[in-house]
Amino acid sequence: MSDLIDDDETPGNAPEFSVSEISGAVKRTVEGAFSHVRVRGEVGRLSRPRSGHVYLDLKDDRSVLAGVIWKGVSARLAHQPEEGMEVVATGRITTFPGQSKYQLVIEDIRPAGVGALMAMLEKRRAALAAEGLFDEARKQPLPYLPEVIGVVTSPSGAVIRDILHRLRDRFPRKVLIWPVAVQGERCAPEVSNAIKGFNAMTPGGALPRPDLLIVARGGGSLEDLWGFNEEAVVRAAAESDIPLISAVGHETDTTLIDFASDKRAPTPTAAAEMAVPVRLELLAWVEGQGGRLSRGVAQAVSLRKQRLGDLGRGLPRLDALLETPRQRLDRAVVQLGPALRTATQDRRNLADRLSGRLTPALEKALNAKRIEAGRVGAGLAPGRLASGLRTRREALASQARRLQSGRLTDRLEAAKARFAEMDQRFTRVAQASVAARRERVEALERLRQTLGYTETLRRGYAVVREGETLVTTQAVAAKAAHLEIEFSDGRLGVIPGGGAARKSAGKSPRASVPKPSQGSLFDEE
Repeated sequence: MSDLIDDDETPGNAPEFSVSEISGAVKRTVEGAFSHVRVRGEVGRLSRPRSGHVYLDLKDDRSVLAGVIWKGVSARLAHQPEEGMEVVATGRITTFPGQSKYQLVIEDIRPAGVGALMAMLEKRRAALAAEGLFDEARKQPLPYLPEVIGVVTSPSGAVIRDILHRLRDRFPRKVLIWPVAVQGERCAPEVSNAIKGFNAMTPGGALPRPDLLIVARGGGSLEDLWGFNEEAVVRAAAESDIPLISAVGHETDTTLIDFASDKRAPTPTAAAEMAVPVRLELLAWVEGQGGRLSRGVAQAVSLRKQRLGDLGRGLPRLDALLETPRQRLDRAVVQLGPALRTATQDRRNLADRLSGRLTPALEKALNAKRIEAGRVGAGLAPGRLASGLRTRREALASQARRLQSGRLTDRLEAAKARFAEMDQRFTRVAQASVAARRERVEALERLRQTLGYTETLRRGYAVVREGETLVTTQAVAAKAAHLEIEFSDGRLGVIPGGGAARKSAGKSPRASVPKPSQGSLFDEE
């Protein structure tokens, strides 16, 4: 014991190191042995401080390795790491003397295969869908014939040539091209900036604002199309005020921008077909509608002309209306002269009879009346009567001229127009009502067929009856003398063979039921 104490108190010849020297030696040893390594593991405890660096852990089922990605390296990564993603990190092992630990300085990090990318893609899709970016209520209808179309794609690829060629064939429109990188680390920021830039244009400005956007790219691998799965691109497409068509990859390729866009096209050429109609088809349709309009107008005019003729034949002639008044006037003129002369003579005779009883004063007054009667009689000459007759006839002719048929025709046309308008309105209302009721009847018929038990029979089920009674249990079926089974294609009568099978102890109900091949339950009639 004393020897041990003496040895510990006696200074040896081993060199003494400071903490910094030991830390530096360990750092040089670790960095020399692990200057370039590739590590596969799962990302855990990910943090992004304001400095722009990324701190994370790489772990497996037994160990954890700290890692750091410096700000400049993080900005160049094609795939940003996410917690829970399996990755392959490339870098160098170094130590951190301040905490006496080692860490991996990551120079490149990639998902560990397509499975990791798909898992990360599905996780991102679910998160964005939860925010409502993919809801159908957010999607806008495409304009039928846009004046200006904005295309976000690579200016040197075959995609833009296919789009322009298809637009020229269908309906030429003005096209604005915003050149972007369609893969790589520059793809996502450039595509999102292009969508935002088109939306920021002022309507009616020097450079026209597009009425429709097309984001297009040709086919490729999942890694090539990854830029269109970035969150910035998806949010820019969802927030676009201009209707947007996504045409990324081929028909089997699916990216997240397809869910956020207003319309997805399987190919860039199909996107051009969705953007504009076929000009020749529109011209043919317009010509057809013009022909139908001309035929309809001609037919309507012909029918109304015929109707007007029929109504005109029912009206009396103007001469027929004036014949009777003219005849009555002529008879009155002929009878007026003799009647006046007869009346005057009667008055004279009466005056002569009464003159003997009149006083001289009355006789004088009577003479005055006679003189006046003579003047009146002189006025009843045939010439005066003819003049009065001509005056009355001219007044009658003036009244006849006022009875013009044009006014009657105008009133008739106005009444016909009102009648035609009411007929059209009634026809439209009747057609709409019949169509609505037809759709409701068809919907009820489809519902009836869906809810009917015959549809259930087609899926492999059957209905068992005893006479007209429905059999729903095995006990009732075993007691029946005769059963009828209804299938989807008809009915089949059967006779129970041996009643219900007895259940043996310790055996399952399935084992106690005889097999149909043995003929113990049912025999076909």
